[in-house]
Amino acid sequence: MAKEIEAIIAKQGVLCIEAAAGPTGFTVFGASGDMAYRKLYPSLYELYRRGLMSDHFYVLGCGRSELSDDSFRDSIEKRLRQEADAPDGEKLRSFARHFFYTSGSYEDDAFYQAIGRCLGRLDEQFNVSGSRIFYLSVPPFLYESIVEKLGQMKLQCSPVSSRVQAVRLVIEKPFGRDFDSAQHLDASLHQHFDESQIYRIDHYLGKETVQNLLIFRFANSLFEPLWNRNYIEHIQITAAEEVGVEHRAGYYDSSGALRDMFQNHLLQMLSLVAMEPPVSFNADSIRDEKVKLLRSVRRICPEDVSEYFVRGQYTSGASGKGYLDEQEVRPGSITETFAAGKVFVDNWRWRGVPFYLRTGKRLARKLTEIVITFKAVPHSMFRAGGLEDIPANVLRFQIQPAEGMYLGLQAKRPGSKICMSSLEMAVDYQEVFGVKMPEAYQRLLLDCMLGDATLFTPHDSVLNSWDILTPVLESWSENKEIDLYPAGSTGPQVQNKLWPDSHSGWSAL
Repeated sequence: MAKEIEAIIAKQGVLCIEAAAGPTGFTVFGASGDMAYRKLYPSLYELYRRGLMSDHFYVLGCGRSELSDDSFRDSIEKRLRQEADAPDGEKLRSFARHFFYTSGSYEDDAFYQAIGRCLGRLDEQFNVSGSRIFYLSVPPFLYESIVEKLGQMKLQCSPVSSRVQAVRLVIEKPFGRDFDSAQHLDASLHQHFDESQIYRIDHYLGKETVQNLLIFRFANSLFEPLWNRNYIEHIQITAAEEVGVEHRAGYYDSSGALRDMFQNHLLQMLSLVAMEPPVSFNADSIRDEKVKLLRSVRRICPEDVSEYFVRGQYTSGASGKGYLDEQEVRPGSITETFAAGKVFVDNWRWRGVPFYLRTGKRLARKLTEIVITFKAVPHSMFRAGGLEDIPANVLRFQIQPAEGMYLGLQAKRPGSKICMSSLEMAVDYQEVFGVKMPEAYQRLLLDCMLGDATLFTPHDSVLNSWDILTPVLESWSENKEIDLYPAGSTGPQVQNKLWPDSHSGWSAL
């Protein structure tokens, strides 16, 4: 059992205790890749620095690149010195001593035999007792072959512990390309791993503001009575990026915005903001309610897609070159870099309330937020002062760039006359708590080591998400038309057709 340790914060009358992970062996496939260096190793180091990892841990890097243990450690130290906030030299050297490396081909049995020998030696050296995490930081097309080899070599079987949960598999999105491929991937994974061992990681769910949705909704009695179709006009979820496809053009051109962001990040945030109250704060209860919500999302026919979903692609503009000019993008590609949709949840709480979801690249600003717009007051008593229309109250959860919560209200401005102004009550997380917001991967990796799957995506949630979007994918594969928007703009104008005249439109980018 993981011990309770240090990170005890007594602030504003709140006691918060973080549990440290027990002995763990990490095996990272794709260990020399950019993703591992940018996200995985810095997050592990921060957990180690804060005392949230046991000294009895190791990381075995596996990849095609030929590296020695020492060169692997040196590269990690160098990267962490560049990226970590004032890294402690001795702490960093101590952290790096837990790293080892072996190379080979992902299709070669000898590679996995070598991995098995290394794991046996490292388990004994660090007294890990069979608790293993296999982290696949590789392109998704390699998932099935790696898992098949792990199963053939029995590496997914703990040599010490009788609990299958002591061995876990972590995979990154995308989890398939459509419903059928996701179902096929699940079947392949389940041949060698139990569903309780599979941790599908979605870094958006590790962000503080996303997690705080649960606390905000279910630890406060103020808003829950209003959280329904009687008081809410609509809800918007936006994930906008200033950057283009960058170094991911090869992957992105075969994926697009709908598969890359909509299927996982946006629909997962939708499920959190709209789900029913779980019976308790544990993984099964929360994940069950999220799946129930996704099952309630209205399915649409392929012939009706244009009424509910739109897409676009950026061209050259104020913030950079066009998508078709990006390296590794196919000539004439119609892959969407922007997608927006109007979604309905057909249950008792949300019937008739539209959820507007959008995501895109090369937009005017970087912004991820959830905006709840309440219904306007039914009658203005201030018409004598010329106030015919009173703006609706708006509750905004900003996830990035700065995490916080903001509530828009109406108030009288100082003076002898009735003069109304909109004001915003703001909670900036970093300012209020006086700490830098932790990287999402820190929380998710710690939860994985602790065996807490609350913030990871279960297979039935993945399948329901693909089921929602399959008609859209089918329709877009047949329709070759795509709307364009200049880089640095707010996206294609066609997105505005999703709004009825009675609604206020998209929040500002």
